[in-house]
Amino acid sequence: MANNKVLISGVKTSELKVLTNDEMKQLFIKMQQGDITAKNDLVSGNLKLVLSTLRKVNSRNENLDDLFQVGCIGLVKAIDNFNLSHEVKFSTYAVPMILGEIKRYLRDNNSIRVSRSTRDLAYKSLRLKEEYFMENGEELAVEEVAKKLGVTDYDVIFALESLKDPVSMFEPIYNDGGDTIYLYDQIEDKKETGFVVENRLATNDAVNSLNDREKYILNERYMVGKTQMEIALDMDISQAQVSRLEKNAIKQLKKTLR
Repeated sequence: MANNKVLISGVKTSELKVLTNDEMKQLFIKMQQGDITAKNDLVSGNLKLVLSTLRKVNSRNENLDDLFQVGCIGLVKAIDNFNLSHEVKFSTYAVPMILGEIKRYLRDNNSIRVSRSTRDLAYKSLRLKEEYFMENGEELAVEEVAKKLGVTDYDVIFALESLKDPVSMFEPIYNDGGDTIYLYDQIEDKKETGFVVENRLATNDAVNSLNDREKYILNERYMVGKTQMEIALDMDISQAQVSRLEKNAIKQLKKTLR
């Protein structure tokens, strides 16, 4: 997907047009006046937005053409619902809708079966979060979602987690240019040999040498499983800052454990 000179759903991605903000504004005005061709131009002029959103989706088992077409459905919905009075760029408004459409498709094709009630709760939670984001430009906390739906925080978290795709034990979770760390490396070995206990104590000491922000980021990334963007939103800092703090923390751990 990194190569833009590819053919997806019959579309040559290297030849896709990108609209300027002024062009976008004029097309929205024409569309709202009933110009059908303006809507078509808005769709074709934002197909690269669908492509960039696909890069956020880690799903190697799905057909790229299918995901692209599903993403286009989200794009059309975003165009239909966008209003120039929104004080956000169209891309900011559209990406969550495109991503939401793709994730719904992936959930509906998930190989792991969950109960109907759990799935319904997850969909209701996601719908609430999506609507809140569209109206307020920020994420709705789990506690608020639970309160609105009349369930516990745990119920919401369990429902959302149950719809995530299964991950291979050999899924790479970190690479700093050297050795790759796989999920398998993080699985606990129940056989507590003296070496294992000693190594664990050394690791605990190394972690305790980090500052609170670094410990929080490592915990959220590798224990909870959040993305850097999710942590950035939680901490009200940029993703670049999260990435830098994470790399520094890992370097410090390596240095301490040598």
